[in-house]
Amino acid sequence: MQRTLAVILAGGKGTRLEPLTRDRAKPAVPFGGCYRIIDFTLSNCINSGLRRMLVLTQYKSMSLNRHIHLAWRRFVCPEMGEFIDVVPPQQRIDEQWYRGTADAVYQNIYTLEKEHSDYVVILAGDHIYKMNYEPMVRFHAEQGADATIAALRVPRDEGSRFGIMQVDSQWRVVDFEEKPAQPKPLPDDPDHALASMGIYVFSTRFLFEQLCLDATHNESTHDFGRDIIPRIIGPHRVFCYPFRDENRKQDAYWRDVGTLDAYYEANMDLVSVDPQLNLYDQQWPIRNYLPSAPPPKFVFAEPEGPGARRGQALDSIVCQGTIVSGGTVRRSVVGPHCRINSYSLVEESILFEGVQIGRHARVRRAILDKGVHIPPGAQVGVDPEEDRRRGFTVTPQGVVVIAKADGSLHLAFEETGEQLASGGS
Repeated sequence: MQRTLAVILAGGKGTRLEPLTRDRAKPAVPFGGCYRIIDFTLSNCINSGLRRMLVLTQYKSMSLNRHIHLAWRRFVCPEMGEFIDVVPPQQRIDEQWYRGTADAVYQNIYTLEKEHSDYVVILAGDHIYKMNYEPMVRFHAEQGADATIAALRVPRDEGSRFGIMQVDSQWRVVDFEEKPAQPKPLPDDPDHALASMGIYVFSTRFLFEQLCLDATHNESTHDFGRDIIPRIIGPHRVFCYPFRDENRKQDAYWRDVGTLDAYYEANMDLVSVDPQLNLYDQQWPIRNYLPSAPPPKFVFAEPEGPGARRGQALDSIVCQGTIVSGGTVRRSVVGPHCRINSYSLVEESILFEGVQIGRHARVRRAILDKGVHIPPGAQVGVDPEEDRRRGFTVTPQGVVVIAKADGSLHLAFEETGEQLASGGS
């Protein structure tokens, strides 16, 4: 792993996650209360022994840059040649922003060359999963592969969202289609297909050759899945590495939280009794930035009866600095420094840092961005049509999303006449 360089692609716009990505890059979106999405990929790198990382950013990267600086620089030792470097677009090769995943790496090819690595691992900074990359790199080297693609089984009816592969008995890739309308099933399982996870290991010199070749093709979209991978299958040694959960001995947990509904469901997975993604695994810790804050607090336990208050959270994640002051939280993820006031109810919702829920308010199936204040007596997620009228985003599955308020979102709730307030990024 000391001869391997990790390149993390963190520059996409994340438009399908708006309004959560209105002011921040997709990898910087909070997840699971106290994490950012990129923390999972970076934790995988550190836990796998990958300690030379380039994070390629592009859009709205200030929040992401700050998070990496605060949370991650302490895990590497520059004196030992280790680093986590955030690399904005350099425009050394072309006077335009990245046109695709392959172009993002190509435009930074000079930076990669300086590291003199034998292998390059290409990773996405916006997926939720736990994976040891070391066996995949070892498999790549043992096979004498030019490129290796991490893959997992997916239901065939979901295969059109992924690159779908066919492999031979030695796991060599013999066919690859990017987001096919009719995904080809596995030979022994007609209900599932073999999907690319967007994780690649390349032999460094081979990668450079293919990137330079792709740059000369004007018709190319300069994307790994659409252009590079299909072109190299057949003439070159391209292998598939099956990603499985070594503890559960089954298909491993991996989520592309590219839409609001997928993001919501992945968060809700965490509050189940036995979630497949174990955040409490001390053998594979997910690291993050933990600012100084007091522990969460639950106050008021008045005897049941008219007007009684009880501060409680059931089947929920509640982060540091949060006070549940006489309110009730059920099946929710509550970020740091939130306050749930008396007689309020929060159900099946995600609250980012600094959210405040007023007395007697009710929040159901909602995502509240950083610093949002819900006035006393207000209701969110109870009447989707009313939420749309107020200007809030309502997803196809009925999840209400309230962005950080700005000049266009100082909206009054009819119940109280009070306005939403907001915090920073």
